[in-house]
Amino acid sequence: MIYILAALLPPVGLLVNGQPISAIINLVMIVPCILLGLVFPLMFLVPSAHAVIAVHMKRTDRRQREVLEAIQRSGGVPPRDWRP
Repeated sequence: MIYILAALLPPVGLLVNGQPISAIINLVMIVPCILLGLVFPLMFLVPSAHAVIAVHMKRTDRRQREVLEAIQRSGGVPPRDWRP
């Protein structure tokens, strides 16, 4: 759901995801992209692409942090006979 919000309303999606600095940068990025989008229509997609990529990177970082914390809580090394 956050990806849809980031694609349709990029600054709002970034704010909801907890990235206020990226939201401000995205808001500043929207103005020239709208002006250049009149000549180059693909420029309309740049703020949305930035927001989706930033949301994905933040979620990946959270997931990796959770895995690292779980490993640290469990003692760090899996048992010798453990198989994924």
